[in-house]
Amino acid sequence: MFGKTRIGTICYYVKDTVRTETFYREVLGLEVMNMGDDGSGNDWLMANTAGGVDLIFFKQDSRPGNTPIVVFDIADGGIDDIVTALAEKGATIVTPVSEAPGGFSAEFADPDGHVLSMYQTEDKPRGRA
Repeated sequence: MFGKTRIGTICYYVKDTVRTETFYREVLGLEVMNMGDDGSGNDWLMANTAGGVDLIFFKQDSRPGNTPIVVFDIADGGIDDIVTALAEKGATIVTPVSEAPGGFSAEFADPDGHVLSMYQTEDKPRGRA
């Protein structure tokens, strides 16, 4: 199902976005953009990499094991159908399809509890019906 799907984003939960922005910009040399409020009252950050994988950072409680999250880019849409198919195959759905900045996301867990995510832009259909 995800064999030909590009990893588009790696999401990190961070305690301090200012500290994170400074580290990724000044230490790692990435161009970090403050993307503004994500709807929860918190700013979020994005850094593009040369390989086309975006790093995004949300201010949220974090602990080892709940971050980073690999995010598959659902380029053709159909996120609702994909979540349904995953559930039918026994995957644990952690977060059902919900609004995300500029689109929709959903999270599921692998057998060891590692969270994986998917994201599609709002201009794509959510289902293929």
